[in-house]
Amino acid sequence: MAEKRDYYEVLGVSKDVDDATLKKAYRKVAKKYHPDMNPGDKEAEKKFKEASEAYAVLSDPEKRRQYDQFGHAAFEGGAGGAGGYGGFDFNGADFSDIFGDIFGDLFGGSRRGGGRANQGPMKGMNIRKAVRITFEEAVFGCEKEIDVVLKDPCTKCNGTGAKPGTSPETCSKCGGKGQVVYTQQSLFGMVQNVQTCPDCGGTGKIIREKCPDCGGTGYTSSRKKISVSIPAGIDNGQSVRIREKGEPGVNGGPRGDLLVEVAVSRHPIFQRQDMHIFSTVPISFAQAALGGDVKIKTVDGDVIYTVKPGTKTDTKIRLKGKGVPSVRNSQIRGDHYVTLVIQTPEKLSAEAKEALRRFDELSGNSLNQNLDDKKHKAKKSFKEKVKEAFED
Repeated sequence: MAEKRDYYEVLGVSKDVDDATLKKAYRKVAKKYHPDMNPGDKEAEKKFKEASEAYAVLSDPEKRRQYDQFGHAAFEGGAGGAGGYGGFDFNGADFSDIFGDIFGDLFGGSRRGGGRANQGPMKGMNIRKAVRITFEEAVFGCEKEIDVVLKDPCTKCNGTGAKPGTSPETCSKCGGKGQVVYTQQSLFGMVQNVQTCPDCGGTGKIIREKCPDCGGTGYTSSRKKISVSIPAGIDNGQSVRIREKGEPGVNGGPRGDLLVEVAVSRHPIFQRQDMHIFSTVPISFAQAALGGDVKIKTVDGDVIYTVKPGTKTDTKIRLKGKGVPSVRNSQIRGDHYVTLVIQTPEKLSAEAKEALRRFDELSGNSLNQNLDDKKHKAKKSFKEKVKEAFED
């Protein structure tokens, strides 16, 4: 058999280590090599047992004194036991607090403790609903009414869930604690874990005769209409919180909240980015060339904007303060950015076409420019041919 490593070396501590540091060191090593975190790894399992043996000795003042004096020889011979590792008996060691901290979730329980379940006042669960609004309603805010199914304490049993004239009984399985303790066999012996009582669901009470109105739940449900104030500037996907319009609280706790998520419909003209609005406005060639007034739609209504002569397509203009208000301060608004796009007419009358040709002749004759270039090239080519003939 291989020689055992020094217990202090196994845990990575010095011989003058205090109890708190010793426990912290063991917790670190145990978490690293625990078999449930290293399934099938025999070497990890070996190191885990080695660390557990070291901690079992060093955490016990008397065993630690013997080990410091005699080393591993202090526990050889008659000190061995069937339940130990490498001849050491773990039965006297207490690992419950450490395994409650680290491995409670692995064993399906929580930290060991003898206290009652948390039966103090608890806030009720939140309810989530959705509401659809228009683009303009998101910009300026609005009032919406939604249907919600709310629970209220049963008036017949006063919220106890028991039939009038009877009372809930203390749960016999957990003794009214709402928790039960399960004992499991671990690598070091028996480990206790605390779980919610399956019979009473953690309430500590059993209802033998249920209230006919609420079925033993203590609550009745009814459909109610709730008015929701949607603030100006709200964006798609954001929610409005209405305090204490959710599920009832537990043991006198406050109700939960109602969270209303807003879905904003798409607008045919406007697009939004944060607090700014974007849109595209078509203008005619004459407006772009000569300048003039154009009508621009905004969330505040139509505005007149004067286009400068010689405006090019995709020119962007800014309408300050015509965007979306800040949801925190409605006095602060974003801007509206407009892209001007020159619109090409698809159908022209004969008179319009002739006028356009006349305009082209006066402004550069672009329609005949390619034809003139071809004639020029053909003429030049003929002269070059004649020149070449004489040169030959």
